[in-house]
Amino acid sequence: MILQSLCELFDRLEDAPDYGIAPPGYTRQKISFKIVLQENGDLFEFQDMRIASGKFLEAQQLSVPGTTGRSGSSVKPYLLWDASQYAIGFKLDDTNPERTTQCFEAFRNKHLELLDTLGSESPGFHAICCFLKAWDPSTLPSLNLDTSMFSNFGVFQILGQESFIHNEEAIERWFKNNAPQDENENLGQCMLSGEVTAIARLHPGIKKVAGANSSGASIVSFNKNAFRSFGKEQSYNAPVSESCVRKYTSALNALLDGPMSAKHKQRLGDTTLVFWTDKPNLLEDIFAEFTSGSPISLDAQNIENREKLNVFFKALRDGVQSGTISDDPQFDGNFYVLGLAPNAARLSVRFFLRSHIIDFVTCLAQHFIDINIVGRRPPSKNFSGDPEFPPMWTLLNETARESKEISPILAGPLLNAVLTGANYPHSLFSGVIRRLRVERKITYLKAAIIKGYLNRNLKKEITMSLDKSRLDVAYRMGRLFAALEKTQLDALPGLNSTIRDRFYASASATPGVVFPRLLRGYQHHMAKLKGGMRVNRERLVQEILKNCEEFPSHLRLENQGLFAIGYYHQMDDFFTKKPTIKEETENREEK
Repeated sequence: MILQSLCELFDRLEDAPDYGIAPPGYTRQKISFKIVLQENGDLFEFQDMRIASGKFLEAQQLSVPGTTGRSGSSVKPYLLWDASQYAIGFKLDDTNPERTTQCFEAFRNKHLELLDTLGSESPGFHAICCFLKAWDPSTLPSLNLDTSMFSNFGVFQILGQESFIHNEEAIERWFKNNAPQDENENLGQCMLSGEVTAIARLHPGIKKVAGANSSGASIVSFNKNAFRSFGKEQSYNAPVSESCVRKYTSALNALLDGPMSAKHKQRLGDTTLVFWTDKPNLLEDIFAEFTSGSPISLDAQNIENREKLNVFFKALRDGVQSGTISDDPQFDGNFYVLGLAPNAARLSVRFFLRSHIIDFVTCLAQHFIDINIVGRRPPSKNFSGDPEFPPMWTLLNETARESKEISPILAGPLLNAVLTGANYPHSLFSGVIRRLRVERKITYLKAAIIKGYLNRNLKKEITMSLDKSRLDVAYRMGRLFAALEKTQLDALPGLNSTIRDRFYASASATPGVVFPRLLRGYQHHMAKLKGGMRVNRERLVQEILKNCEEFPSHLRLENQGLFAIGYYHQMDDFFTKKPTIKEETENREEK
């Protein structure tokens, strides 16, 4: 299913110039420099092709002829492009000059061998051969160049021409007719296309998966005898044709490492998310920014996109209703999410989700309904504010002290719950409860996670704000703990440490042991309150404890979540401005 979906994606991206899919026989490579030659082959200059990206210079990605596949120890030159040690006999921080010399000689000899064949058809190829004959690598230091440009591959160009030599018509025609073909003669039935054709022996690496080999890692790979079936070795054990291998690897690399990768991938824990749709639409354009939590920039002139984006956010706020996005062609089709994690020279597929966009938006909207709770803080001078739609990485961060401590197997189940409506992973809930015991501070995001888990997994029907009619003992104990803490704060203004800092963990787990002691302290604090504050607080505590005959000796994990929500709701209510008698009267008259 994964490889088939990627092959279908290739058919869509192949004719989309923005994605830079290399044509057959070509490969996409990072080009950081070009060698500009005069028509007679004399060197004009070396030019830096890197482009400024923020504070850094990044190489450009271009399609070049041939395919890659040399090991770190072999000397195998490419044609018309290569790394600097091959093309000009220079390597940054060179620790093995003799090997660099061998590389340059191999590159020069490969081109000179084709001089009689290609030189007569291509003036550019003839110029390259003339340059290679005359070039002395030892003269490079005298040119006073910024040698950092030689960090990636280089290409050749004739002075005054816009295109590169490898793009000349004669060169492209020669490659089409004479480029070496794969010698693989192992025929079989491709498990993707069903055709009987040449089966790929090796599958090219997938690049830009966080934590994996920078040169690429494989999805399909077999390297142990135990993995063989019926004597089939290497990738013959998973028969995929050469053409399908090219399709799925090209499509996946285009999403991960191509010009449009920024809108198709996202990091979630140790997992790299890749997402796409059947056809271009607004959701595909905004999903990466939406999941990252960064502000989504809108083109003020593109009224159509802005209106459709507003429809998307309205659907998340109100739920998907008939007439909103259900009839919008921008939201027609399937949405795919692939989670990849590093595993040495290979990749682990953490999850693969596929659903209709309408179903996806419905589940996403339900997720935000489930976790929606009061207390979202607005932006301030030193705080960006709590997000209306918290991205998943912010939820994961609530389970650990540092992001590197987040469980690597938590991201997949959480994403599955968000996008398919499945139950939230128990480890998400338990991780937040564990952090509460240590940090003794329940934040908006922690409360949102607890509410979502209790509602979806345990059907507790937790409301957004304080529910005075709720009779769960654990919820009432949380409210009581908040009331005792607020009384302490009112009685002793400026207090650096409250009962929450000392007793939250034990109160939420073993209230029968802690609350009798806390109530004795509460009486001393009440004696310092005056007037209506004292009366109102006494009424509140009596209302919370009504029909509560004894404190439970122990609260299970799910009840500790209810305790946290009760505490959070009550504390939020304390700091929520109440309407005056006049405002209440006016509201009743309006109704």
